[in-house]
Amino acid sequence: MSANLLHELLQLNDEEKLMLQQKKEVQKELYTSQEPFIVEGERFLNQNKMIMVRKHTRFVHFPKHKHNYIEVNYVFNGSLTQTVGNERMELKKGDLLFLNQHIEHELEACNEEDIIINFIIKPEFFTFIFSYLTTENLISNFLISSLFDQTQQGQYLYFAVSEIDSVQDLIGKIIVEIMNPSMLSESTIKLYMGLLMVELIKNSDKVRYNQNLNKHYIIVESLKYIEEHFRHASLYELAEILNQPHYTLSKEIKKATAYTFKELVQAKRLTIAKDLLENTSLSISSIVEEVGYENISYFYRVFKSKYGYTPKKFRDQLSNN
Repeated sequence: MSANLLHELLQLNDEEKLMLQQKKEVQKELYTSQEPFIVEGERFLNQNKMIMVRKHTRFVHFPKHKHNYIEVNYVFNGSLTQTVGNERMELKKGDLLFLNQHIEHELEACNEEDIIINFIIKPEFFTFIFSYLTTENLISNFLISSLFDQTQQGQYLYFAVSEIDSVQDLIGKIIVEIMNPSMLSESTIKLYMGLLMVELIKNSDKVRYNQNLNKHYIIVESLKYIEEHFRHASLYELAEILNQPHYTLSKEIKKATAYTFKELVQAKRLTIAKDLLENTSLSISSIVEEVGYENISYFYRVFKSKYGYTPKKFRDQLSNN
């Protein structure tokens, strides 16, 4: 990690100066408009961003709260003491803590040398990762429960990985890309994050977690199938692969995700189409074909329903910014 970056992060921000001068409590209105205390990712992420980093405010006790996003605490320097659920834990430099949006935690006041980087991540950011993960591992199960609110299970994964150079190197690269973005940063961050998940799975002997991580074999495999075959995805083909009656599989997917198989496929197609509109010069008709739609009028209709603009207007807006 860069010494220059540490020097920069040690500088006091406005909120920290206020804490030192007036000994105030956390100003909840900066984080949420809700009761109980649920930190809102929209306060930090603009509409088009899926992930960002933010330095945790030092010198103040942060009371019990949840988030409406996945949070990852990374100890950049010093240490962090917090209570997650009913469990008190101390993280040291280089450790990672994944928290889903359903778990309550509170943080003790950090000292001046304690620099904590909070990754604020929309759950859907991780959908692309399913095609790269093996089915039965803690990360897959954690992400499933984080992506779909219906589970409502508070979960964490604590990785004591301060000595794992490959993990530390990837985290450093992600932080640099987010803090110093370029045109390719979004794609680069996704790739780095995928590699990070693989490295964490390889070092699963260093993870601690609460015991209510359920297995979601059918859902993980269904999401992986959609990731890989969204252009021509078929519920009947998936049911045959998983050796499940198609009507049973349909109900299981709906129960776990609140979406039908068709809706999940459509969401994936539209996400890919949006990415192609933003990052390529492909014609709209070519994009329609690329993502698996046969009817261009239907594509226009569902795209506008999701993003508020027709594909052409969406691309024109990008050109004007």
